[in-house]
Amino acid sequence: MSSDLAPGAAANSAPVRNHVSGLDGLRGLAALYVLLFHCWLLVFRGFPANSGPSWLGWLMYGRFAVVFFLILSGFSLAISAARKDWQLGGVADFLRRRAWRILPPYWAALAFSLIVAWLVVPASHLGPPTGKTILVYGLVVQDIFTAPTPNGAFWSIGVEAELYLVFPIFLLLRRRLGATALIAIVTFIVVAHGLLSKNALPVEGMNGLTLNLAPVFVAGIVGAGVIVASEKVRRMPWHWMAALAAVPALYLVVVRGSVWTVEHYFWMDLVVVPAMTLLVVAVSTGKPNFLVRFLDTRPVRRLGNVSYSLYLIHLPIIMGIVRKVAPHYVSPGLPTFWFTLLLGVPTSLLGAWVFAEVFEMPFKRNRSWKLMLEAVSSRWQGMRLIGRRSLRTGQAENN
Repeated sequence: MSSDLAPGAAANSAPVRNHVSGLDGLRGLAALYVLLFHCWLLVFRGFPANSGPSWLGWLMYGRFAVVFFLILSGFSLAISAARKDWQLGGVADFLRRRAWRILPPYWAALAFSLIVAWLVVPASHLGPPTGKTILVYGLVVQDIFTAPTPNGAFWSIGVEAELYLVFPIFLLLRRRLGATALIAIVTFIVVAHGLLSKNALPVEGMNGLTLNLAPVFVAGIVGAGVIVASEKVRRMPWHWMAALAAVPALYLVVVRGSVWTVEHYFWMDLVVVPAMTLLVVAVSTGKPNFLVRFLDTRPVRRLGNVSYSLYLIHLPIIMGIVRKVAPHYVSPGLPTFWFTLLLGVPTSLLGAWVFAEVFEMPFKRNRSWKLMLEAVSSRWQGMRLIGRRSLRTGQAENN
């Protein structure tokens, strides 16, 4: 799960000229779904079986939101490259910009999560965080090494960090061999890995190089080609193709049920990719109009702007409410779920906004420490000037 990823982060770092209407809104809604998923998950035990009301069953598939984040991430990162004949413009500079954009808020969220896990409620059945936790999660290698997690949502940050490292290779393959070859090569490796696993069903888990998410990211990269496609291609009914591609995935989820779906996430991640990618492509071409208009409304865009921060910090907040606050006021089950929604959703959204203003937006607006210090100095001088003017105005009125 994000992803900037980091969920919600990729597009935010792109220059303004690479902004595509609707993508921020999609990112925000995906982050909100992850928040609702965790509200459901922590209240109704027994996952992947649905121990809650059947009409809430649609909240069980938070994993797919992370898949969607990764598609958006690959798409957003590739927009600039697509406009430059799939040229990256320097691997070292790309990785530096990714680290600058992703790591500061992630490390701040890691510190917050550690404090909550130590002082309020542990985030892992393995117990409270340890020194190994700090090392593994601090270096963002949680998809390779196992340690008691401080925040269950952080697994996808490790996956996306790995994908950033191979992003230049994906672009090279796209430029030299074409889109079809890129998808074929990456998907073949993943499918072969799955088929060679015991009983053709790889063990699901959040650690150990999550290979099956590489084609997800690649699908987003390939989808970005629509940005530079001919007008004839851009006018194609991408939204209807997305709806058609969603039918197999919906059929499997509905007919097979949640337990089967979760146990087969390795394959289901690949099944949902065509529909999700086509949806992103459709929105980037302005279709369907009503959806794009909704995604570009101010509340949805603002949600998208803080989606990375929301993804990073919401889970410790929800865990604290469900396990430490709710038991004192409401009974288990549905009452706890409503209580968690009423208290946890606005608290998480407000917390994400504050967190983003302090730990995310300064790094988004300023591309180096020098620029950030200059911005802080300029703001400080502006505040002093306003203070002096106010003082003079007050003195003049008194006189």
